[in-house]
Amino acid sequence: MRAGRVTRVPAAAIGLLAGYAADLVAADPRGAHPVAAFGRACARAERVLYADARPPGALLVGTAVTSAALLGATVHRVTGSRPALRAAGVAAATWAVLGGTSLARVAEDVAAALDRSDLPRARALLPALCGRDPEHLDEGRLARATVESVAENTADAVVAPLAWGALAGVPGLLAYRAVNTLDAMLGHRTARYARFGWAAARTDDAANLVPARLTALLTVAVAPAVGADAAGAWRAWRRDGARHPSPNAGRVEAAFAGALCVRLGGTNVYQGRAEHRAVLGDGAAPAAEDIRRAVRLSRAVALAAALLAAGTAALLAAGLAPAGSGRRSR
Repeated sequence: MRAGRVTRVPAAAIGLLAGYAADLVAADPRGAHPVAAFGRACARAERVLYADARPPGALLVGTAVTSAALLGATVHRVTGSRPALRAAGVAAATWAVLGGTSLARVAEDVAAALDRSDLPRARALLPALCGRDPEHLDEGRLARATVESVAENTADAVVAPLAWGALAGVPGLLAYRAVNTLDAMLGHRTARYARFGWAAARTDDAANLVPARLTALLTVAVAPAVGADAAGAWRAWRRDGARHPSPNAGRVEAAFAGALCVRLGGTNVYQGRAEHRAVLGDGAAPAAEDIRRAVRLSRAVALAAALLAAGTAALLAAGLAPAGSGRRSR
């Protein structure tokens, strides 16, 4: 306070930055985790509701996401008049939903295994990053799968939750993570989930539509800071992004491919089912060192996203403040 003026504390902005910092330091615990508990609850609900049809899957998605949003709204309401408590609530939720540090650590472990030509170890690690079958992947395809997963999960596990947190606070953080978790559980193109998982997949597509493109844009913006190719990222994103079967993942993977000057895409096998995907980028096939370069690029994108999210939250808080609320009479 100076000359009768009270500075409004941007609690959401502070909380987003604190939660991002907490993920850098602590990452996901190896034991219990709130998202894992949510997933177990959804798995139990699936066993009760499952049918080879869209409505039961939509009911599960609607109930789970609404419950997560209501929990976030409760936290928001309880902490409303106490900025420090509000910031702590946002920080805790942000830490719980971010996965950038865990993503980087697993990817670097894969790179280390490939350096040692320890393919069994690299194959054992891959399921923590993506759902493709690792059993018959050679070194090059393991490296490609890891780089693609780093790119896609930079959007899903970092940029998207930060964006939703900036726009909607704790309810946005928790609801987004519920959507993304359900997509990971149910959004597969398999006989079991083609209908039941339809709502989960489509909801996740909608929730990531803007964040995926924001991730690609941030990739272009920060590429020079980590020695990557900004022009290549822009070119591959605009030329190749729409060739991917996902409306979102292709944009990010193409931007990473162009920035790293590698070639992504090709045939992937999921639960014995092969998917043939278009080539993204113009470079050589990725190797272990390209995984590390992808991690450095992902971390730079994450930092930029955290700063952008905090700035957006602060601007929204200032814009929503009642007129005259920043002054106190003498």
